[in-house]
Amino acid sequence: MRGHRAAAPRLPRVRARTSVIGAFVVLAAMVPAAVSASGTQHADVALPYVCRLPSGELPATVRVTADFPAAARTGRAFTPTDVTTTVELPAEAVADLARGRAAAVRAVTRLGVGITQGEAAAEATWRGTARPAALPASGPLTLTATGEVPSVTARVDGDLAFSARALDLDLALDTPDGTAADPAALTIGCSLAEDAPERGLLATVPIAPDPGPPATTPASPTPSVPAPDGGTPGASGTPRAPDDQAGRDDQGGRAPTVTERAPRGAATRRPDAPPCRYDERHPSTSASLNAYITGYSNVRKLAGATLIPLSCALIEQGPTDIELFPDYSGGHLTQHSRGTLWYRGKPQTPPFQATFLTFGFVPTKATMVLEQTGPMTMDGKGETWFGTQFTKLETRIRVPLVLRVTALEVNGTPLDVGTGCRTRSPLRSEEPEPAKFPGDHLVLTGRSSHQPPALPVGYLLSSGGPLTGEVTIPAFTHCGGNGENLDRLLTASVSGPGNYVKQTQGQTCAVQVFNPDQCTKDLQPLVIPVPER
Repeated sequence: MRGHRAAAPRLPRVRARTSVIGAFVVLAAMVPAAVSASGTQHADVALPYVCRLPSGELPATVRVTADFPAAARTGRAFTPTDVTTTVELPAEAVADLARGRAAAVRAVTRLGVGITQGEAAAEATWRGTARPAALPASGPLTLTATGEVPSVTARVDGDLAFSARALDLDLALDTPDGTAADPAALTIGCSLAEDAPERGLLATVPIAPDPGPPATTPASPTPSVPAPDGGTPGASGTPRAPDDQAGRDDQGGRAPTVTERAPRGAATRRPDAPPCRYDERHPSTSASLNAYITGYSNVRKLAGATLIPLSCALIEQGPTDIELFPDYSGGHLTQHSRGTLWYRGKPQTPPFQATFLTFGFVPTKATMVLEQTGPMTMDGKGETWFGTQFTKLETRIRVPLVLRVTALEVNGTPLDVGTGCRTRSPLRSEEPEPAKFPGDHLVLTGRSSHQPPALPVGYLLSSGGPLTGEVTIPAFTHCGGNGENLDRLLTASVSGPGNYVKQTQGQTCAVQVFNPDQCTKDLQPLVIPVPER
């Protein structure tokens, strides 16, 4: 961006304060309806998997059934239907689940699906929900999950292959009297076995060119530009349009587009979701958004991951700045927003538990809270080209978080951690702009691209998506009561660098622009994100 200012006189800068949600309404309406193929093909594939349980790795069988179109056209979306994921866990896995007095299980499946066309590739997640099932007294446990899956749009002709990838099982465990087991929830990660036939191939859909006339969009001297949620700054001079290969990260624009189905109805909101609303202490403005976030964070020293609890984020979306390219073919986009975590009137997450094997053999259970100690900033940078309407965006979220431990249990024995047990300083990520953003803080990055008529792919501040980063956990201090000092124990077992974080943000609710697909009647986010590894 500085390069443009040095190379040419200052160009017009356009500023607009609007919700990103509204910015994409017209573009979203351009997405074609699902293709109606003359015939379907039925996939029924049983695949070997290896699942990681508390006792170790165990084999499992995953059967995937779905109906695909016999053929499809370029630029026309289609959606696999009647999708079912059936997981059979062996008797050893049942014994693992039953150790905490569990007698029944409720399961949600997240199957990764690779979608390839030549060298171009995309990823989709097929989510399903299984009926509650009792743990069998002997033999394997079978869980059958169903659900709607994303639509797919091929950009070029050629065979489009769908293949099963990693599978995650989110399990809620119940005891015979209906109370939660210990642990109450467990995520089981499963990988496709090396000897899986055809590397997990589910189906191949032939894609033929669309014989109809291509859709055209009338040129406009002042085109509406989507409000950015991030991006990558350009080099000096005018960037070449994506048609010239510059500014594209998706195999030259050939990768198929995956579009999540828009959730509808209050059924997508979990009754146990914490409150997430503005109030008199934190009043809303015309730029206010709220959203739920969740995810996982690895703890490298413990060779495990902890679930980041479902948390509320209140966001004040900043205005969008557009600095035009010298030839007016497009422009740089920037946006600065601010936010805060919000739980019972405090800037923090809800309390959450994590169970690990400390030093590889000692079971340790900790109750923790992430406390925000300074401003959360959300800085977006990107570029858009008016002719092609292609936009690429990058968002960096920075937030100082202190990890506080409120309870600790080692090998079944509670230890008094006191009231001030916490990390000495905030969690620390490598900061790409340390002069501009000093101090210790977590940095998460999300990226997206948008080529109409498809919907945007990736992370947007308004619609959410995945954010990733890496964090160093500092040493602990003030841990211990009754004369005990647990600082060294926690520091030796937990603190250190290289802890991967993957956070998922849900669709925001623009509280002063009510949308029943995005907000409840009392203006809380309707969409509950699912944590992904």
